[in-house]
Amino acid sequence: MPCTTVLVGRKASNDGSTMIARTDDGNFDVKKLVVTLPKHQPRKYRSVLSHVEIDLPDDPLPYTACPSVDGKEGIWAATGINAANVGMTATETITSNPRVLAADPLVRYQKAEGRRGKETPGGIGEEDIVVLVLPYIRTAREGVLRLASLLETYGTYESNGIAFNDEHEVWWLETIGGHHWMARRVPDDMVVINPNQFGMDGFDLEDAFGAQEANLCSADLREFIAENHLDLNQRGAFNPRDIFGSRTDKDHIYNTPRAWFMGRYLTPLSHRWDGPDAEFTPESDNIPWALVPDRRVAAEDVKYLLSSHYQGTPYNPYTSQDTGRRGMYRSIGISRTGVTSICQIRPDVPEKLKGIEWICFGSTTFSAMLPVYAQVERMPKYLSDVTLDTSTENFYWGSRLIGALCDPNYASAIQHVERYHDAVVTRGRQLIREYDRRMTESGDFSLTEEANERLCEMARKETISTLNKVLLNASQHMKNGYNRSDN
Repeated sequence: MPCTTVLVGRKASNDGSTMIARTDDGNFDVKKLVVTLPKHQPRKYRSVLSHVEIDLPDDPLPYTACPSVDGKEGIWAATGINAANVGMTATETITSNPRVLAADPLVRYQKAEGRRGKETPGGIGEEDIVVLVLPYIRTAREGVLRLASLLETYGTYESNGIAFNDEHEVWWLETIGGHHWMARRVPDDMVVINPNQFGMDGFDLEDAFGAQEANLCSADLREFIAENHLDLNQRGAFNPRDIFGSRTDKDHIYNTPRAWFMGRYLTPLSHRWDGPDAEFTPESDNIPWALVPDRRVAAEDVKYLLSSHYQGTPYNPYTSQDTGRRGMYRSIGISRTGVTSICQIRPDVPEKLKGIEWICFGSTTFSAMLPVYAQVERMPKYLSDVTLDTSTENFYWGSRLIGALCDPNYASAIQHVERYHDAVVTRGRQLIREYDRRMTESGDFSLTEEANERLCEMARKETISTLNKVLLNASQHMKNGYNRSDN
């Protein structure tokens, strides 16, 4: 599942919050935002794809999730915030290399062969991970440890990166082969940028096998590296990306350019990203995994990064200039994105108000990002009542329609899109501020559901208004738009 991840430490954000964000780039996967209550959480989980069966604890927390509307291939919950104000996004599909996969093979499902044959269940994967982990953790670190235990017990059939955040910390875990893993606490003053590659470019093994303050890993990781001759580093360096990741021609088209654009946006003053003396180019393999941004980062910045199509560069597929390099790299904002979320945990509000989930359906380039409160028993129908049929009555399909109408008419439609984005975020922030104040003063936190209804009604009106404008614009550019005065 090709995706892009951005992680923001609390001292790197504008308001002291932590943020984890990811584009869920499926194959036009129809998504919705729901709340899973304890009574709806399974006690025995069976994966649709891998057929693995796992017994789950009896004390799950409520949590938000963005499952697939068509459940024939499983839940694919994607992202969410639980009642303990812990956020999770899973998963970022990452790359590995043949040396790692030969030493610790992925755990793949095998069908039964012959009349008496038995199937062999596979490990866990993106379909499963949020449901197996998020309801049972109360800190980001606990998320790492629970997922690590599951990986060691059942294995995984794919290489993945998973993020967790709470009020104080952000953690990132990357799988290594079928059963191994490593995780780092994101430094508070840094922002992580991770396309579909093994991302970590540094790791403190002494800490991981000692105090474990900011580094965690498989208990046998040192032996695993040594016995399988995985370490390619020179002169005593330890770069996990070089050991466990990939460095291919495909990466230079599909992955590294995304990291380049995000780093360029975050640190235009601290590093040189353009010109003959650039420290990093779109095809550099050493673009840092984490950077201290030149200015603090807000949710709008995260949305901008995850909407990127290399605007302001020769690689922009929508540019009218014939640069000779137009569209040569894979954009971050792409057509087939199902859902993008920012799980934001805020420090300066009561517990019931800390979790804000910013939700965006469809192509991030054209779709708006709407904030909602996470600590509720249900989400408004505008977000949760989504079917496989196209409709203007929910945020998912409204967003998809705007993207499809605007993409072929970018130059004339983008002004409507930009106004739409600004209107939803501005009014969304105003409503969050209003309800933060009202609930803090009154102590009536049941108003979160009223707030979400008002937020969704606002988004509905803005989406319909924008649809009206971009539909007219697209109609005016149809090829069969003849007039009697045409020659």
